[in-house]
Amino acid sequence: MDPSARLTPVLDIAAARAREVDGDGRFPTEAVQALRESGLLGLTLPVEVGGLGAGPRELVTVVSSLAAACGSTAMIYLMHVAAVMPIAAAPPAGLPKLLNQVADGSVLASLAFSESGSRSHFWAPVSQATRNGDQVHIQAKKSWVTSAGHAEVYVASTRSADTEGVDMFALPADTPGLDVAGPWRGMGLRGNASAPMTLDAHVPADHRLGDAGSGFATMMQTVLPWFNLGNASVSVGLSRAAVDAAVAHTSAARLEHLDQSLSALPTIRAQLAKMSIELASTSAYLDQAAGRVVEPQDDTMLHVLGVKAAANDAALRITDAAMRVCGGAAFSDHLQLDRYFRDARAGHVMAPTADVLYDFYGKAITNQPLF
Repeated sequence: MDPSARLTPVLDIAAARAREVDGDGRFPTEAVQALRESGLLGLTLPVEVGGLGAGPRELVTVVSSLAAACGSTAMIYLMHVAAVMPIAAAPPAGLPKLLNQVADGSVLASLAFSESGSRSHFWAPVSQATRNGDQVHIQAKKSWVTSAGHAEVYVASTRSADTEGVDMFALPADTPGLDVAGPWRGMGLRGNASAPMTLDAHVPADHRLGDAGSGFATMMQTVLPWFNLGNASVSVGLSRAAVDAAVAHTSAARLEHLDQSLSALPTIRAQLAKMSIELASTSAYLDQAAGRVVEPQDDTMLHVLGVKAAANDAALRITDAAMRVCGGAAFSDHLQLDRYFRDARAGHVMAPTADVLYDFYGKAITNQPLF
């Protein structure tokens, strides 16, 4: 399916509010409301629950387009999809209407994986759940929870109360004991409300996703592919916005004493060419990775591991080059290149970090166990 018709009005609103969202560090309420109304919160859900039945390539299109308009909105949307897909893969029996509510736009979701004790090793929570009859007590200090205080449901991880391994639970936002633990003040993605949260909650055991101890497998098989594709898409969208802004500025800005544009300088043209080629190469790799998730092959996991790291690093280089070629105009905020530059820095340090992914990739190609 082509999401363009649903996406266009969202992009208009996100782009119009992006400067304000970044400047004030506020949640992009208007853009998120537009996403709710568009039906795109259910983009990747089956049509049987009211979703649009789209796949990885459509996700890449939506997320990269959102990132070019507003990085914060794109990250909120990505974390929503990354939380929704494990719910779809292993629906919690105690929340039978949850997927329908996501699909109709009434529920925004987010992940609550990373913990201060295990930091960017999101797959290894240190929190330990305990069982009390039909209830499970979850105590955890979660860091970097996107949409903290704004989502209607959080998918949280914890060490299982019933067996060895990790469990994942769907926690409605009104569950007693879920609290935002502090403000979010970021260098970039300043509107995505990635604040810490504390969990001290008693939840029904049937809010668990899948069997006891199955959380790690779900993280690797479902969450990681969708998250890495989406995160790479954010990087590509920011890179594309930076390239477009740099080309437009250097083509229009003039050196009056030479009667020529900035783009007439060979050094400027060479930088623009490098940026454009790297963007094209990264976009092609992202499309190939999306294709591997659609139709898995022997090298699918390599693509899942590599695409986020490659796109994150490409965004660092491309946005840095855009700042250089636009000079003082980029150092001010009227081109919005400073926003793309700052937003692009987030992907590299977002778990799993680019350096960790390079290590995993190296282990995979040398036949060493990843964990």
